[in-house]
Amino acid sequence: QVQLVESGGGLVQTGGSLRLACTASGTNFSSTNMGWHRQGPGEERELVAFIITNGKTVYVQSVKGRFTISRDNAKNTVYLQMSNLKPEDTAVYFCYADVLMNRISRQRYWGQGTQVTVSS
Repeated sequence: QVQLVESGGGLVQTGGSLRLACTASGTNFSSTNMGWHRQGPGEERELVAFIITNGKTVYVQSVKGRFTISRDNAKNTVYLQMSNLKPEDTAVYFCYADVLMNRISRQRYWGQGTQVTVSS
């Protein structure tokens, strides 16, 4: 069974930094695409960034230049380094894993979420 455990959330002031981590188990991590979504108060969940197996990354426009997603296949962990944080980054951040099921399909699994609060 695939499990994702997130850590690293917390309270930070505007302009500060945090690093989120998400460790996966029950999957061949090196063949798993990983990413982060977030859901702010009263908002819909939105994609923040993802990283595929070859290391290619994609970011939502609002975090480009401030957030960096990376992965350590030896530790089965994906990271989200967040810098120059803004109050609008306040949200619950969810890690996800797109696990390869066969040659053409993947199944998505979610972590439990970690709260990030940026004070102004």
